[in-house]
Amino acid sequence: MDRLDGRVCLVTGASSGIGRAIAGLFAAEGAVVVCADRRADPVEGGETTVDLVRRAGGRAQEVLVDLGGPEAAAGLVDAAVAEHGRLDVLVNNAATYVSKPLLDTTLAEWEHVFAVNVTAVFLLTQAAVRHMLTREPDAFGVRGRIVNVSSQHGFVGAPLDIAYGTSKSAVVYLSRQVATDYGHSGIVCNGVAPGKIMTGKGGREDDPDWVRRWQERSPYPRLGRPDDVAHAALFLASDEARYISGENLMVDGGWSAS
Repeated sequence: MDRLDGRVCLVTGASSGIGRAIAGLFAAEGAVVVCADRRADPVEGGETTVDLVRRAGGRAQEVLVDLGGPEAAAGLVDAAVAEHGRLDVLVNNAATYVSKPLLDTTLAEWEHVFAVNVTAVFLLTQAAVRHMLTREPDAFGVRGRIVNVSSQHGFVGAPLDIAYGTSKSAVVYLSRQVATDYGHSGIVCNGVAPGKIMTGKGGREDDPDWVRRWQERSPYPRLGRPDDVAHAALFLASDEARYISGENLMVDGGWSAS
């Protein structure tokens, strides 16, 4: 239980769902977790992520920030470094979506999805890499690790998700390009791509027809849970993934394989 012992990890979208599970697991593995989100209360209910971590004996800091604004995204890494002295792992998890097809999606909706899902990831990754390059490499030659939460929808088409799916395709490519450009300097960058994850946030997962279609489509006997994605992210953030970079690990119960 010490795969991230003493490391400083910044997790965006940490108040709910997948981000909440990642923050909790990273803290349980010894990390100091900076939990960034535009709200503190989890959408699915319950205590805040920071309170949950601290009650379990972990270390966490709460930062309320709206990543839809480029200034907020650009300054988040610098603020974390100023507070904790360094940043070892960045997890770009925060995302938003508009469940509309092409002809119903407005330019304003498209731009908002890309501001959060792509531009914020670009700015946070840029700031993180800039900081990580100033550090000495560890025993494995690594100066820092970045885990981007992409999506199954970044690889396959899906109903009503033109803006979200396209934005997640951009995150997939960004992960590969950062790994390509900065791997020789000790920057490890990977993505984890969730499939149908039941987060408790409502929306389509409260619709029995959607859930039935997902389950019928999936070869796995159940749909995903946030902790399924969190364990994949932990692997990519740890020294166990010592020779893996530029990959997007599918966490979809075999959906994309069938």
